[in-house]
Amino acid sequence: MGFQDVFKSSFLEGFTSMDISAGRIMATFTVTCILACYIFLIYRLMTRKAFYSKGFNVSLAAMSVITAAIILAMQSNLVISLGMVGALSIVRFRTAIKDPMDLVFLFWSISVGIICGAGLYEVALLTCLVVTVLVLVLENIPASRAPMMLVVNLSDADSESRVLEIVKKYSRYYKVRSRNVSGGSMDMIVEVRVKEESAFVKEICSLDTVQSASLIAHDGEVTF
Repeated sequence: MGFQDVFKSSFLEGFTSMDISAGRIMATFTVTCILACYIFLIYRLMTRKAFYSKGFNVSLAAMSVITAAIILAMQSNLVISLGMVGALSIVRFRTAIKDPMDLVFLFWSISVGIICGAGLYEVALLTCLVVTVLVLVLENIPASRAPMMLVVNLSDADSESRVLEIVKKYSRYYKVRSRNVSGGSMDMIVEVRVKEESAFVKEICSLDTVQSASLIAHDGEVTF
């Protein structure tokens, strides 16, 4: 037997199938399903969306099981693993992830599937516990109060200074975000932080040049 035959023999040995017992398969899917249901419940409890997406939550649980199955198949045969790499490389996800927490849960679900598929059940369980504690702790850390937007419609553009005097009275921090002058009137947006919201709006509306005033709260980024 020459060197070429020895090389071919050793090379083909890498393509032989590796037997995976039925017990290993059942254990992998059992643990993965339990942890997938755990992720499903945690996402349902922690989501703060106005409209809860059950479809996305179900896909999180299913993704863990599917990923675990792929990892098992890739471990069983090298040819299958190479084929899956080529097949999965052409997959493109075009659904935009708007909430950063959805991205966290998405990677969490995929990671659990990979870890369980590799047979590291303790690591998967510990990962779920650590991620849950970390997300809960960071989620409950109080943040600065988000500013509010004062939208004022003035019949006289020269009365802007009178509005800002009242703003200074109720808010230490303010910033004019927009001024829109049309003819002699003005639409102005001011970012403020106030505690006495009702009294603030009433005093703004008491000005004779104010046609309308609105104080709008938003859930966007917080300015420190």
